[in-house]
Amino acid sequence: MLDKLMMYLQYPFVIRALTAGILIAFSASLLGVILVLRHYSYIGDGLSHVAFGAMSMSYVLGIVTQKMLIILPITVLTAILILRVKQKKIQGDAMIALLSTAALAIGYLLMNVFPVSANVSSDVCTSLFGSTSMLTLSSGEVWASVVLSIAVTGMMIFLYPRIFAVTFDENFAKVTGMKTDQINLILAVITAAVIVLAMNLVGSLLISALVIFPALSAMQIQKSFLRVLLMSCLLSVLATVAGLLISILAGTPVGSTIVLVYLGIFLLCFVIGMFHD
Repeated sequence: MLDKLMMYLQYPFVIRALTAGILIAFSASLLGVILVLRHYSYIGDGLSHVAFGAMSMSYVLGIVTQKMLIILPITVLTAILILRVKQKKIQGDAMIALLSTAALAIGYLLMNVFPVSANVSSDVCTSLFGSTSMLTLSSGEVWASVVLSIAVTGMMIFLYPRIFAVTFDENFAKVTGMKTDQINLILAVITAAVIVLAMNLVGSLLISALVIFPALSAMQIQKSFLRVLLMSCLLSVLATVAGLLISILAGTPVGSTIVLVYLGIFLLCFVIGMFHD
């Protein structure tokens, strides 16, 4: 088994997958804690469906190699809409459900009406569950993951007090003069970017796991905000690496394997938390 693993680690596509996977998981886990505490756990699910619809539009328009030029702006605008709509007549969770189901339906319809290949089912499966896309990453997508992880880490370091205040009591933060709208805008843009890149890792339907599981797992055994952030990052990276390696060695689907590892870690943390309390 070890010899087989060492052999696979010599291939560039495996190194690219591990590098991007670690960086995406790290970024998603940082944002996940904030989103879970703000009761936006399913925003990842909603944005991933919107990204799937945008990706289908790019295929129909014949923009395949530069599809991010369409997917990222649409997803970013949707994230801003979701985070701002909380104060309007439609509640945030209802807006997420509305946009995600509509985008998923539009995307699937477009891929069937304007198929980009003879095997539409395979294309849809790859997009929804990340069947093989993680192992076919380009160098550009890896560098995008590097830039994203730096942006998320920098945001957390330099804006930590403001993010902490907005996460736990946005109204109080606004009363004290803090520009909460700017913080929300930054969070929306980076969340959308993480979701778009995470589609390669686990697919559109499983992205919520990257956002929810590490945060919830860390909350079972840690109590302070900072410790939850650090523990979430550690668990997320370990789960992603383990899931990728198991998938490569066992020949199982990448996305579902990673999510099952996340689930196993959550159950373990849940049991530890029961005895710890």
